[in-house]
Amino acid sequence: MGSGEPNPAGKKKKYLKAALYVGDLDPDVTEDMLYKKFRPAGPLRFTRICRDPVTRSPLGYGYVNFRFPADAEWALNTMNFDLINGKPFRLMWSQPDDRLRKSGIGNIFIKNLDKSIDNRALFYLFSAFGSILSCKVVCDDNGSKGYAYVHFDSLAAANRAIWHMNGVRLNNRQVYVGRFKFPEERAAEVRTRDRATFTNVFVKNFGDDMNDDKLKELFSEYGPTESVKVIRDASGKSKGFGFVRYETHEAAQKAVLDLHGKSIDGKVLYVGRAQKKIERLAELRRRFERLRLKEKSRPPGVPIYIKNLDETIDDEKLKEEFSSFGSISRAKVMVEVGQGKGFGVVCFSSFEEATKAVDEMNGR
Repeated sequence: MGSGEPNPAGKKKKYLKAALYVGDLDPDVTEDMLYKKFRPAGPLRFTRICRDPVTRSPLGYGYVNFRFPADAEWALNTMNFDLINGKPFRLMWSQPDDRLRKSGIGNIFIKNLDKSIDNRALFYLFSAFGSILSCKVVCDDNGSKGYAYVHFDSLAAANRAIWHMNGVRLNNRQVYVGRFKFPEERAAEVRTRDRATFTNVFVKNFGDDMNDDKLKELFSEYGPTESVKVIRDASGKSKGFGFVRYETHEAAQKAVLDLHGKSIDGKVLYVGRAQKKIERLAELRRRFERLRLKEKSRPPGVPIYIKNLDETIDDEKLKEEFSSFGSISRAKVMVEVGQGKGFGVVCFSSFEEATKAVDEMNGR
């Protein structure tokens, strides 16, 4: 198990568990097939294929746990990218503590790779610069997408790789090698750079009768436009938003400042700088994380909603009335200025308890 903390003694990191992560597995690979493949390397504790908790379909990766760390290290050094079920697999140390991975320390990004460079070639190209925790060429159904990630066990190794490999020609293509940046960091850089130069404007919240010509007439007042487009659905109906691209940044900025919040045909326009894809994805991630944290903070249980409550009912009384149906994690009456608003929520520990309460109490 790796650690993201510095190693002042300069010694090679020791992984506390003799477990290997096995990635890029064929969907038909089973625990028994993993066991037979890795058993010659040394005594095993167990093998595991990771599966979707609902569908039970394999997720394309698993774990091999050896009895002795030396056997795991031998397998990592000699069996990486071997075939199983006709497909090369990818090995790395299993790291239950993922702080190092999440920190981004030692992680580099490579792009403009020739499609012939696979995981094995990438590993041997970059292993000269230090110990590699993981490396992966990103692929789709058509093969390599031309970029990859290599995660070293130290920042020094990553810096060496960047210094020696950035700008080098591999298979007649000049590659870019740089520090890995999290999507939010890259989005912030794009946002900062684009604010001073943008020419593309996003417009939304206009009526169904808006078309390209009307939109162009509205926005041409601020400067010459290169393109104007109202986005429509499959039936040709306006989706209520569109884009205007100006020839100059000054015209785009002026349109945003003047038209944002302006009322057109009874609708208040939103007009702003059109975001790049990476910014939109980063915003979606932030929204998802906020929702995830919100869901996590909610009390566990199955909620039922109650209305037409007498204004004298408080939280304790509500819980008391429903406690006979099961274990309650939360009972809350919504209040306004200290007085009940006539509705509330009760959370039971199981669906069965909640169903019983609804059946018994509805209409009482």
